[in-house]
Amino acid sequence: MATLACAAGIAATMPAAQADSSTSATSANVPRSTQASLDFTIGIQKFIFFRIGDGNFPNPGGTTGTVTFTLTPSIPGVPNTPAAGNNTAVNWSGGAPSFAVTPNGNVLPVEVRSNAGQVTLRATATAPLASGANTIPLSEITIASSDANLPAPAIPNTSTGSAVNVVGTSFNNLVTQRNANWTFSYLNSASRVAGTYNGTVTFTASTP
Repeated sequence: MATLACAAGIAATMPAAQADSSTSATSANVPRSTQASLDFTIGIQKFIFFRIGDGNFPNPGGTTGTVTFTLTPSIPGVPNTPAAGNNTAVNWSGGAPSFAVTPNGNVLPVEVRSNAGQVTLRATATAPLASGANTIPLSEITIASSDANLPAPAIPNTSTGSAVNVVGTSFNNLVTQRNANWTFSYLNSASRVAGTYNGTVTFTASTP
C-alpha cells in the first residue's frame, strides 16, 4: 500500500518585498545615481512519497497488498503428492515429507520519491504470523530487491528492524527518485503445524 507523507509537493512563496531607496540632488551638470534593493524569500517544502504495490506518483494506492505462500507436501516413497481428502492411499516410505513453496503475488513494485535528503526504510512487525496459538517467525519472510539502490529492509520477528538507506539520484543525495521490484520469499526452514498463518508487516520511509 502506498503512503504519501506530505502531499504539499514543492511550493514557492514570495512575501512582500522589502525596498531601499535613496535620492541624489545637486547641480544639473553633475552625474547622478541612486539604488533600490529588494529582498526575496523562496520556501521549498519537504515531501516524501513511498508505495509498495498499486498506485503511481503522485497518487498513493488505495489497497494493502497481500502476499501468499502455499506449502504442498510430497510424501517420500515414489515420491508423490497426496490428493486432498480422507483415507487416501499414498505410497510412503515412512520418511519425513518435503514441502514445496508456491508463492502468489510475491513480486511488488516499490517507489520512493523525496526532496528531503537521505531516505531510510524500516520494517515493523505489526502482527505476527499466527494460526491460533501457533506462530511462525516473521523473519522467515525475506525480500530481494531488483535494484541495489532501493534495498529492502530485513523483516524482524518483533518491533522495528534496522534501517537501510535509499541511494539518492541527484543534488548530492538530497533528491531521490527510485523504482524497484521487491520479491518476497518464504524460507521454509523448519516444520510447522498445519494451518493458515496470517501476519502484517509495516514499512516506513523516513527523512531527516
